Amino acid sequence: MPALNAKTKEDVIELCNQYKVKFIRLWFTDILGQLKSFSITMSELDAAFEDGIGFDGSSIEGYRDIEESDMIARPDPTTFQLLPWQSIEDKRVARMVCDITTPDGKPYEGDPRYILKRQLERAKKMGYTFYMGPELEYFYFKDDKGTEIVEKAGYFDLEHLDITAEVRKETVLALEGMGMTIECDHHEVAPSQHEIDIRYCEALQMADHVQTYKSVVKEIARKHGLYATFLPKPIFKVNGSGMHTHQSFFEGDKNAFFSKDDPHHISVKGKQYIAGILRHAREFCAITNQSVNSYKRLVPGYEAPVYVAWSTANRSAMVRIPNFAPGKEKATRMELRCPDPVANPYLAFAVMIASGLEGIEKGYKLGEPTNKNIFHLTDEQKKELDIPSLPGSLGEAIELTAGSDVVKKALGEHIFNRFIEIKRREWDEYRMWVSDYEIKKLLPRL
Repeated sequence: MPALNAKTKEDVIELCNQYKVKFIRLWFTDILGQLKSFSITMSELDAAFEDGIGFDGSSIEGYRDIEESDMIARPDPTTFQLLPWQSIEDKRVARMVCDITTPDGKPYEGDPRYILKRQLERAKKMGYTFYMGPELEYFYFKDDKGTEIVEKAGYFDLEHLDITAEVRKETVLALEGMGMTIECDHHEVAPSQHEIDIRYCEALQMADHVQTYKSVVKEIARKHGLYATFLPKPIFKVNGSGMHTHQSFFEGDKNAFFSKDDPHHISVKGKQYIAGILRHAREFCAITNQSVNSYKRLVPGYEAPVYVAWSTANRSAMVRIPNFAPGKEKATRMELRCPDPVANPYLAFAVMIASGLEGIEKGYKLGEPTNKNIFHLTDEQKKELDIPSLPGSLGEAIELTAGSDVVKKALGEHIFNRFIEIKRREWDEYRMWVSDYEIKKLLPRL
């Protein structure tokens, strides 16, 4: 299936006629990052572009209250693509990502896509264009009833061990057919764990790609009788799944993150950006790691970053400066290693950018890199080096986020307050849950 390149309403209509599209799925995202969708026929396409399509916002997690629930979904023509798993012959199905507005046409403050757009507009006024390159890991299981793995291959293993390589290849072709450039795909460290890397692109487009990626991975797995999950830590004592996010910002064609004169090839503004990320990481952790399960991954010993520090090459630090192409301007960037793939990409990218811009605007100073393996340092050594830890639980993370002016400003009051409310409710439910651990470990002895 070819990738399409629509820019206008007229382009979309022409492509629909060319490929005999019968249905168009309209996608948008709720506060927690769950994709929502409804379908229209070709006869409604023109009206969808002109007036949008109304829906009940009170039924969407974190959207409006029932007394003010009318919402409008307005399709973005630049996101038009055919759905490979639903498109056959003359009954093809396409999709477009929507922006959500109020009935009077104003951007809806509860739309995560709008929140990211707002931060990107802030960056644009400072002269910057942001690029993101997240690496989303995931697992294949036999079904959604448990965590029965389907193979025992390891990192970069060959296909005779990695029996799901063909499923991954089909997924890559589907992703390319939906407009993404795929750099590589491979088996990850844990059994049944995989990764497909999308080439970096502009932040809003990448957030759309992330949502599409997660949907495609699941759909192709389902086609092969498997279940794909982005749960950060599905298996006890096994590496979890992260969303390591590479990021840089450009001024025109120039990488503003790069300096040829600096030993680490990072510009002053790049260092200020990193300093902003480090200073506010504990505050935005509930956004980038939003599940109770996220904090089962953020523990020492399983390749997940726990410590708020930066380094070159060192993967035990939360922020890493990749060193694959030292001194090359276009390749110079930072990698934030703490996020996981459960995060809402629009909100996660927004709080990262907001924190980094705060560092630039206020001239934050970046300390020296920590090039030791932080996992091997004692608590006293970490204290001497001023290396704090990320929150140890969703409950701790929520309260740090609740007190953050930077996160509140980035998300806006509506999403900020709703997100805190939803997550406090989740944490309370989790705290009251009697787990298998308690039954198996404590019941026989107490």
